[in-house]
Amino acid sequence: MSGRDLFCQPRRPRRGAALAFVFTGVLVAGAATGSFPGSDRKPASDTARSAPSAGRQEEVARAAAEAMEDGKSPVEAAERAVSRSGDRWGAVYSSGEYEELEDALDGRYTGVGLSARRERDGRIEVTGVRDGSPAAEAGIREGDRLRSVDGERVDGRPVPEVVSLLRGDGEKDPAGTAVRLGLERGTRAWTETVRRARLSTDSVTVRTPADGPAVVRVTSFTKGVGEQVRSAVAGLPSGAGVVLDLRGNSGGLVGEAVTAASAFLDGGLVATYDVDGDQRALHAEAGGDTTRPLVALVDGGTMSAAELLTGALQDRGRAVVLGSRTFGKGSVQMPSRLPGGSVAELTVGHYRTPLGRGVDGTGITPDLEVDPGPAALERARTVLSGLGPTA
Repeated sequence: MSGRDLFCQPRRPRRGAALAFVFTGVLVAGAATGSFPGSDRKPASDTARSAPSAGRQEEVARAAAEAMEDGKSPVEAAERAVSRSGDRWGAVYSSGEYEELEDALDGRYTGVGLSARRERDGRIEVTGVRDGSPAAEAGIREGDRLRSVDGERVDGRPVPEVVSLLRGDGEKDPAGTAVRLGLERGTRAWTETVRRARLSTDSVTVRTPADGPAVVRVTSFTKGVGEQVRSAVAGLPSGAGVVLDLRGNSGGLVGEAVTAASAFLDGGLVATYDVDGDQRALHAEAGGDTTRPLVALVDGGTMSAAELLTGALQDRGRAVVLGSRTFGKGSVQMPSRLPGGSVAELTVGHYRTPLGRGVDGTGITPDLEVDPGPAALERARTVLSGLGPTA
């Protein structure tokens, strides 16, 4: 099972793998359930949180305030409170870390410009190098093996942990700081020192080979991605088949995933979700292309908002889903400011597909389960050839 794409995941160097997963698979509550102060996301509802959720928030805030009074770290105290609550996706961020998260959702991040996945044997393989990035300038290529980061071996590690090492320690490792990479290419092994840089994501890429269907790859749902997908699809020849490649898509803004769904649906339900028991719904806009042959390609790195989109296309019979089971992150977090300026995000609800399937902890099972590696694109082309015209 391949891992997650490193281009689009905000870094998360500390406080364990669980929080790294929160960053990499962020399903932003501000996009669907409310507006965070200072954010330009519009709230879908002003419904107040229920007593249980409010109680958890008060407990975390109280822990932070008491720590400040005692001269201790309010962030660490709040994290302990979240851990005690059993909230798998709950997280606490310093003010600077939350700003990083906001930047990432705007398509900006600090890193080296590598995209990678974990192979079945645990190796971390470079799957892409961003043009003009520090990695590209250092001569790193697709297919190279990443063996270590600053002397720490990465073989067998979850990709979010590798992301954390590459991105560094929040405010301590801004753009310009050095990171030492251990690499391997064939029989050659070497060490390369590169400097992190401020980069922007290319979350949507379109390939239109002369001998096959278009491939629309979406690596995350950052701001503006939904319209990019709609424009890309609208610009293709009528009837041309599409492979919607969501492998390694780390999620992002739910509203952007709904807009992307509108490229292929003529209105109708995309997902339902609850916030402390209050049921709500997300709908596609009318006018999408409902006849174009479509295959959605997914893997174990397809997360959160990308799973929401996959589930909608599958439940409504709009796409054949091909690949391996998706990650299984379908919960809603609500951000709140804590004493000292840190931010807590606590789980307040869950998403469901149009047919009522829960995603959290289970993921989406493809219609056709195949190895989601490079050969999957050829398999997708074969499937599309049986669905209709793909010129």
